[in-house]
Amino acid sequence: MKKLMTLSMLFMATVLLAQEEEVSKKKVSISGTVDAYYKTNLTSTDAANPAFNGGDGGSQNFGTSFANETGFALGMANIIASYEGEKTGVVADVVFGPRGNDAITGNNINQLYAYWNVSEGTTLTLGRFNTYLGYEVISPAANFNYSTSYLFSNGPFSHVGLKADFALSDDFSLMLAIMNATDIDSNTTGDYALGAQLGYSGQFLNFYYDSGIKLGFEIDYTGGFDLSDDFFLGINGAYADNDGNGFYGAALYPQLSTCDNFSIGLRGEYFNWMFDGPVDDTNVFAVTLTGSYTLENLIIKPELRLDSNSEEVYFDSDLEATKSLAAFTLAAIYSF
Repeated sequence: MKKLMTLSMLFMATVLLAQEEEVSKKKVSISGTVDAYYKTNLTSTDAANPAFNGGDGGSQNFGTSFANETGFALGMANIIASYEGEKTGVVADVVFGPRGNDAITGNNINQLYAYWNVSEGTTLTLGRFNTYLGYEVISPAANFNYSTSYLFSNGPFSHVGLKADFALSDDFSLMLAIMNATDIDSNTTGDYALGAQLGYSGQFLNFYYDSGIKLGFEIDYTGGFDLSDDFFLGINGAYADNDGNGFYGAALYPQLSTCDNFSIGLRGEYFNWMFDGPVDDTNVFAVTLTGSYTLENLIIKPELRLDSNSEEVYFDSDLEATKSLAAFTLAAIYSF
């Protein structure tokens, strides 16, 4: 009887150990960010006016995505839940607040996808995932500058489709994708987009193509170089064309780390809109200076920005048309 009990207990212990090992192979995590900011225009009024922003009204802003309100304002709350098994996993990324609302197509969903690590060098992903084009992203915690560039604002935000990532070697990577047209969740037209990315040692050449229903064709280079232990230079350039309408531009992102918890960075960007027809192309040169101070999980970012447009698209403090606009922003970003 004792022998039977001992064998039974040994069997149960073995089963429990196997279950613990199986659970240890699976990883569940919850992370996210919360951000808010204060913004004031230095060369224009903070008050709303129906003539501002091309007649859209509101307070005067640069025309790029997010953080366009003056005074104290909210960014977004971003919550990411992920489950990682031995070869498969899922990510659910939801957002709430003005920044999130501007970035999504509905239902508070930023990303929602499942993936399968087919082999050590191949991963398949199906669902909604953030774009692979461009230097900047939706989450403010992953960008150095708090405000966003024209290149980011005019390109894709997210895609719904199937992509395959291949690690070709230690340095080379390849991604191929078939998707709905950019930032479209429900495909009601039967049109699809193709995407590709070739990577080499942190430098990425990106391609996007649809039949013209949304963006048309875009080619994008995103990369950067550590010029020293403390100095990094990021680079982004893109060209997009949709039957004569589109854009092209380039941006440099020099960043200097002065100590463990403070860095300073500059974004210098030239951006040109292309129009098919008698309308002249317009362009803008924008300079953004940002400081980044880290205290535990909190990042505080003071930021000065000056945009100079080829046309009189802004208004000064006397409500006279002008080609330039300057603003100061102070943002707080908490990551968990």
